[in-house]
Amino acid sequence: MTSTTHESRFDPSLQIGDLIVPRVGYGAMQLAGAGVIGLPQDPNNAIALLQHAVEQGVRFFDTANAYGPRTVNQLIGRALAPFGDDIIIGNKVGATRGPRGEWVTDSRPDTIRSQVEDALFDLRTERSSLTYLRLWGDSEGRAGSIAEDVPLEDSLGALVDMQREGKIDRIGISGANSELLARAQQVTKIAAVQNRYNLIDRSGVEVLAACERDSIAFVPYFPLATGGIAGLDALTAPARRLRVSEPTIALAWLLRRSAVIVPIPGTQRITHLDDNLHAAEIATDLTNAEVQALTDTEDESTAALTRMPTRMLDALRRPRST
Repeated sequence: MTSTTHESRFDPSLQIGDLIVPRVGYGAMQLAGAGVIGLPQDPNNAIALLQHAVEQGVRFFDTANAYGPRTVNQLIGRALAPFGDDIIIGNKVGATRGPRGEWVTDSRPDTIRSQVEDALFDLRTERSSLTYLRLWGDSEGRAGSIAEDVPLEDSLGALVDMQREGKIDRIGISGANSELLARAQQVTKIAAVQNRYNLIDRSGVEVLAACERDSIAFVPYFPLATGGIAGLDALTAPARRLRVSEPTIALAWLLRRSAVIVPIPGTQRITHLDDNLHAAEIATDLTNAEVQALTDTEDESTAALTRMPTRMLDALRRPRST
């Protein structure tokens, strides 16, 4: 699977449900404190950055109850509420943090419902524009999850009920393999899928293909591999030719790789945010040969959602760049 989006078909925006948004969003996880726990050192900077993102045209934001927990949603609410009708805040529920800060899934319908209510309160809104259900399909199993035997249909059904109540506009899933996506589509319309996918980790490629088939937004998390793309040879020449940073090229590649991809790079710095947004402006300047060379840096035919490549694991173990 190494198809690319040719320049003549490139579109800088994407329709998600009934709303068209620019295809470079913002991932808010880095707005939490160290270890994604608590508030950042400078909450005012986080608020200013979120407001700057909107001023620069960002209309798709990614967050989760588990970030903080809840502190990131509270910052987004302080910075941006009331939200314009053209803004999508994609919030993940169905995950929580353990006593040592570990990430665990919790698919119980009562938990799902209470987390949606918490997010509405923290975001200072009465209606979620997009709520994802966090699943277990990008891990080796459900060990460590809370209430491991909860069927997908029951937990997703809680979101469907809240959608009928007018509290959710669109429903998405995160951490879904192809089987879970197919099951989810039997329950409700899926607007977006969020899985890992970047230059050094093609884990989500199988689900990307399904999203292309069904016109579902594919939202890659860790789009810059938490800095793990640094020094990748295929980035060097186009970055020099276009006089932009290598991360900008990596994001531009994602935009060209598939018309349904919406990258959500995160940062704590306005300069980095502007650099990331520049990817949409230079995406068509990448030649088809450069796009193909970047795609070919990894063999997507051997990628598996439950297997994180060693280079990606190493990147996650290093201190994160902001």
